[in-house]
Amino acid sequence: MPKGYWITLYHSVSDPAKLAEYAKLAGPAIQAFGGRFLARGNPVRTYESGLSQRSIVIEFESVDRAIAAYESPGYQAAYQVLKGHAARDVRFVEGMD
Repeated sequence: MPKGYWITLYHSVSDPAKLAEYAKLAGPAIQAFGGRFLARGNPVRTYESGLSQRSIVIEFESVDRAIAAYESPGYQAAYQVLKGHAARDVRFVEGMD
């Protein structure tokens, strides 16, 4: 079974304190489902469209496991802290075999 990846791209953050509070709650909720943070932060360099957005990549044993983490009560509680304070895209991608 291919690994699953949770990718988040932040377009904007209107309240950095809420982002920090969210991160304290979201990290443990994600790790409880086996999530392993592979990359987190702002780009070192951008090309083509040139969007410099905070990006997060988290690896899971499967896409199903990644989605279960997102839909879990623990993560949803963290998301409620951030909701309305950041504009972002969250994507789930299946890894290559």
